[in-house]
This record gives sequence, structure tokens and C-alpha cells, in this order.
Amino acid sequence: MQIGIGLPNQVRDVTASTIPRWAARAEEAEFSTLATTGRYAYPGVSDTVALAAAAGATTTIGLLSAVLLAPTWPGALLAKEIAGIDGVSGGRLTLGVGVGSREDEFTVPGHQLHGRGARLESDLATYREVWAGAPVGNGPNPAVPSGTRRVPMLFGGYTARALDRMVRWGEGYIGGSLPPAMTAPRFEAAKRAWQEAGRQGAPKLVVLAYFALGDTEAGRANIQDFYRLAPKEIATNAVLCTTRETIEQTITVYTGLGVDEIIFVPATDDPDEITRLAGIVT
Repeated sequence: MQIGIGLPNQVRDVTASTIPRWAARAEEAEFSTLATTGRYAYPGVSDTVALAAAAGATTTIGLLSAVLLAPTWPGALLAKEIAGIDGVSGGRLTLGVGVGSREDEFTVPGHQLHGRGARLESDLATYREVWAGAPVGNGPNPAVPSGTRRVPMLFGGYTARALDRMVRWGEGYIGGSLPPAMTAPRFEAAKRAWQEAGRQGAPKLVVLAYFALGDTEAGRANIQDFYRLAPKEIATNAVLCTTRETIEQTITVYTGLGVDEIIFVPATDDPDEITRLAGIVT
């Protein structure tokens, strides 16, 4: 079981300069991965900016978007951004992808909520073409330097289509910050879909869990604010670990479910949360 930590990029009104310092401290504490949480219609820092800052501030820790709402982006532009971040990091990035469900997140003209699934299908092919060095636009030039690698992808979501995309395009599945009773069936479905598709080995399974070990009330208020307009089944069930016991119990339960990595996502932007969490898990 690997233990990662989130970046506080989607804590409301986060001070953006905290992010690279947070990343460096998390690497020093020997967490496996730094992860972002993606939203656009919220006063935080976007996934790509946060990941780029983390890439420049670290040298070994993994980087993950958990998850980035890919259909809100033009496909070729996102592919170039992701390739650049991966290159800056020395090949440490994994692209975690979701489709989104809220209309206010879709701010780019022509990239509305309706049709997002079909658009993502097309974009996934575009990502690979861009990363392989295919020309873009109407000219002869590729969008990325030669030697750019195919960035590995994980998929989040609660539908059969998400699992279908996972087995065709990805390396595994990301479960949301929900109780194990709700996430366990999704992990089983991911493993079953992987086997039925004839993929070798097993999918990588990653789960998210919020934590607040310092100011727990502020953490709880931040989570409630973040999910205020989310679907009820998500907003009312988001998991928040506030004690050593709940952190350890979460690790034990997900170890038993065969999950490969837990990302503990900060509910506040207090950098001392890194030390508090590391004192329990590392």
C-alpha cells in the first residue's frame, strides 16, 4: 500500500504560493504521490498550474490529477499541457481523468456539458496522437518535443462508460472520497472489467480520502463548501479523517480491499498538515 497526499489547490481561496512549498515538504516526508483535485468554477488553482508548480519544486515524488475534468478542455491543448508538465517532472505524471457532471464547470465555448462523453472519446485519441508527435493544426509541426512519452492515465467515475474507457485507454481506476461500502463495489467492477477485456495483470486502484488533523472544524467547513452544489449522494457522504484512528482504519480497510494507493487530500491549506499526516503514515 502506497500513501500519497493531495495538494491544497482546491481549498477555497488558497494562497497559490503555498503549492510549491507544500510539494517540496511532501516529498521530504516521503509520500508516494502528490495529487490535485480539479474544478474550474471554484476559487482555487487549476490542476495544470498546481502540477507544474509541484513538478518544478520536486524531483522524485509522483504526480497525479485526481481527477481532471478533461472534457472542459480542448483536447489538443490539454495534451500539450500534460506533456509539458510530464516532461518538466522527468516523467512522473499520471493523468487522472473524469467527465464532470456540473454545467458551471464547462466554461470554454463549444465545450459544454452536453456531449462531454463523446467529446472525451475523441479527445483520448487526440492525446495519443499529440504525444506521438503527430502534426497539429494545418501545419507540419507537432505540439510536443520529440521523445515525449505517452502519459499513463487513470479514470474516475461511477458509470460503466468510465470503466470501459479505463480498459481501453488507461492503467487503472480512481475511487472518490466516499465510504468503503460505496467504493468497494466500484473497485470490484474495475477489476472485473479489466479481466473481461483481456488486459494483462490488474488495474491500478487508487482511492481518495479527505483529512484534517489540525483545525478539524475548518476542514469540515471547507469540504461542505466544496461540495455544496454537488450531487447529494456525494455531498453527504464525503469521507473526512480527523484522527489517527480514522487514518489508520482507512488504510486497513483499503489494504484489505486490494487498493494500491491512498491519496489523503487536505481539507485545509495548513502546511503543518503534512507533518501531522506523515507522523501517522510514514
